[in-house]
Amino acid sequence: MSTTLTARSTPEPDPGPPPSGSIISAFCSARRSLWGLGVALRIDVPAPWNQNLSVVAEALAQIECSDDVDAPASGPVAFAALPFDTNEPGQFIVPVELHGANSEGQRWVTVIEDSDTPGEAVSTPVLEPREISVSSAVDPVAWCSTVEEARARILRGDMTKVVLSRQILVDTDQPIDAATLFNRLRGLYPDSMSYAVDGFLGASPELLVSRIGEVVRAHPMAGTTPRSGDPAIDQQAAAALIASDKNRVEHQITIDMVHESLLPWCSYLDAEPTPSVVAAGPVQHLATLVEGRLSQPVPSVLDLVSALHPTPAVGGWPVAPALDLIAELEPIGRGRYAGPVGWVDSRGNGAFAVGVRSAQLTDNQASLFAGVGIVADSDPVLELEETRTKARALLQAIVMV
Repeated sequence: MSTTLTARSTPEPDPGPPPSGSIISAFCSARRSLWGLGVALRIDVPAPWNQNLSVVAEALAQIECSDDVDAPASGPVAFAALPFDTNEPGQFIVPVELHGANSEGQRWVTVIEDSDTPGEAVSTPVLEPREISVSSAVDPVAWCSTVEEARARILRGDMTKVVLSRQILVDTDQPIDAATLFNRLRGLYPDSMSYAVDGFLGASPELLVSRIGEVVRAHPMAGTTPRSGDPAIDQQAAAALIASDKNRVEHQITIDMVHESLLPWCSYLDAEPTPSVVAAGPVQHLATLVEGRLSQPVPSVLDLVSALHPTPAVGGWPVAPALDLIAELEPIGRGRYAGPVGWVDSRGNGAFAVGVRSAQLTDNQASLFAGVGIVADSDPVLELEETRTKARALLQAIVMV
């Protein structure tokens, strides 16, 4: 770090949403809302990123801090959207100006001073897209053939489940503004975790892990059914989802893996005895809350992220052969899709969602991915339709920008 950075956190009134045209890093949930402007510091994490996350804590510790708030996420905070593939490098961003609020009613602003790039952030004029086209990166018929190949491997006994994704491209006549899209996602999906990091945006319903003090939480999801908008029909679909042996088995695999991965870090850990159904935009999922108390010395949230990713909900089971098959069958790398996305503070507090319902913005294009869990009795046509349903969450927000 070439310059000594200083973070000062002070109480503030409600700042409102991030302004359009700004460079934003954000993560907002029902418990805590964080959004930052600009880039005070980029922390590069060498490959493989899951084995080198200690560099983040080291970098945050070098930032001098004056904290009049003393709450989780006050002081210096780093945001990241990490690659799905842990063999790749990662990067964290510390914003110049961070606005925070929590469910206890606290609001604050943290300003990083003496940064190398204090002006890299403010805002630029925004022109809204007027022409939008949507296309598949891979022909849908070819993608269905990939599902059939995955089923054949499963029936052969190579694995019990693999998650395959499909890329959808949205081309526009003007660049899509990240702050505008983020604000739209927050409005459309208030019960999800909305995030934006370096052009990667989304609204995920699935909490990979959070660590606040000694309390650890995860909210894994696996098993999906569409929502119709009719409460009676959706209630019937939810009941069928809970009653489905296929979905319950798929869900339990994920819960068991999350529980086993977190247990070595905990003095106490428990999971809900039966899953619930959580609505998430155009779909609803089976979900189970896992919650516990961490042992001393309390690990950083980044230790827990490294232990958990990737879960069977985004990779498959067993994990190793499923990841090998994903690398073989998916012609396009996932990038940050389905990777951990969230924040960490200098005390190791933080929260990371699973980076689904997401889009990567690049110039005049948004790249969307949607994934589905393939098992022995999966129907390729139904799985294709599920990817379309999941993609609607982002497409709706982009069209309305």
